[in-house]
Amino acid sequence: MSDTMHLVDPALRPMLDMWPTATLDAEVLVQLRNRDVLLPFEIDREGTTLDVRMVPGPTGAPDIQLHIYRPEGTEGPLPAIYHIHGGGYVMGAAKTLEFAHRPMARTLGCVIVSVDYRLAPEHPYPAAIEDCYAGLRWTIANAAALGIDTARIGVMGESAGGGLAAALALLVRDRGDYSIAFQHLTYPMIDDRTVVATDPHPHTGEFIWTPHNNRFGWAALLGAEPGGADVSPYAAASRATDLSRLPPTYIMTGSLDLFLEEDIEYARRLLRAGVPTELHVYPGGFHGFDIFPAAEIAAAAQAARMAALERALA
Repeated sequence: MSDTMHLVDPALRPMLDMWPTATLDAEVLVQLRNRDVLLPFEIDREGTTLDVRMVPGPTGAPDIQLHIYRPEGTEGPLPAIYHIHGGGYVMGAAKTLEFAHRPMARTLGCVIVSVDYRLAPEHPYPAAIEDCYAGLRWTIANAAALGIDTARIGVMGESAGGGLAAALALLVRDRGDYSIAFQHLTYPMIDDRTVVATDPHPHTGEFIWTPHNNRFGWAALLGAEPGGADVSPYAAASRATDLSRLPPTYIMTGSLDLFLEEDIEYARRLLRAGVPTELHVYPGGFHGFDIFPAAEIAAAAQAARMAALERALA
């Protein structure tokens, strides 16, 4: 891989000092989980409520935890975002995104339900996706009590959460019990075959989420080496051979993100399958670049996200 610092948007470079790239192994993973890292943002609780619920998990599995955010002073059924956190399938927690979910619920006038799912490698596929499906099932079954309009529920996630959101959209379509209004995927981690690509992109993956970490995450999720012949599309959404009848889709990534090409290819295939799809690629953006809004490119990505969500929820 070439040195790509010269390709990074200059306003994003300070973020790389604040958020150094870690090299994942079993020991480092334990350290990262034990830090219980909350991103360095103040939480604005004004105008929203948070209800943390334990709800039934998949059959024979433990209960799962949902974080349910709702704007105050609203009446009638509201649209909803079912959110899935990132973390390479091996770390992360719903609570770490409270700083983002409260203002999002307030601004968009929607309910946000954020799910905690079992993590790999302790719980390989299909634990995470089945947890996500169980949480969505409970949300839809209890929509009236939650004040949610079931016709306006979409799925959303970042990185591995985007991969799970894409897989969940496929699973919902194929099981046929429910329908979802949209899928909103931010630099989604959707193709294990990126790990074994014979001609990898020369300018992606130097920062934050590297090829080494990608192999670690996929191997943990699959319980096997990535790139095999029998990987389920509910583990890696890009493995699906049929992308028709999926909901309208929004995909965003950065030009230096390791997932650049798999995300572009997924968007291309969605469009070819007749799925309304909006794709944004931000030049000079690495994995997670949009989190710190001081940079103009990050603010632009956040504004585009909010505008797309506003359209989708309507």
